[in-house]
Amino acid sequence: MGILYIVPTPIGNLQDITLRAIEVLNSVDLIICEDTRVTGGLLHHLGIKKDMAVLNDNNEENKIYEVIDKLTNGLNIALVSDSGTPLISDPGFKLIRTALQKNIQIIPLPGANAITTALCASGLPTDKFLFLGFPPDSLERKKKFFLGVKNTFYENPESNLNPTIIFYESPHKLLRCLEALASVFGDIEIVIAREMTKMYEEFLTGTASYMIQHFTKTQPKGELVVMFHL
Repeated sequence: MGILYIVPTPIGNLQDITLRAIEVLNSVDLIICEDTRVTGGLLHHLGIKKDMAVLNDNNEENKIYEVIDKLTNGLNIALVSDSGTPLISDPGFKLIRTALQKNIQIIPLPGANAITTALCASGLPTDKFLFLGFPPDSLERKKKFFLGVKNTFYENPESNLNPTIIFYESPHKLLRCLEALASVFGDIEIVIAREMTKMYEEFLTGTASYMIQHFTKTQPKGELVVMFHL
């Protein structure tokens, strides 16, 4: 049996790759990635030449058993995403679950993660947090989504968790998201982290109304992490 490694890659700054991740990427027989162009660029930067295969949301169902077959025939494989830790709002869950069912050894490596990177510099409580992935697309579905969070954690007398809420959002959907948040939670304070570890890294803190006004005038760009705590 081969080993399936889960290997985090930098979320921006390429120097954030770990020594252990480099060692594993150098040693495996195959690297499974979302996009060979993105991973190929990282491998070129590291001076590593390896065979790559694509596993993404479109082909994961069909690709799983091909990867499992290679593992059962003794190949060691690294699973990476375009950036950050694989499986966190990225493909790979079905592959990992199937590998576990087949008693294939899985070794996860620690490394870059946008969630905790944003949280630790947000100024929000860090003792408990809830990661929501990406909210739904439409304004109405976003409202229902956040209303579910509110009813579960903030208006449920049996819940005393009061976590910091963290989620990802796309730049072209941010305004809709802020409008939904304001509609459900009121004019709460929000922290938005963008382009973390990159040249234009920025943390913005302000009320929902301020954020809506700001991003109406300034087009949001880059990878966004949105956080708040009530």
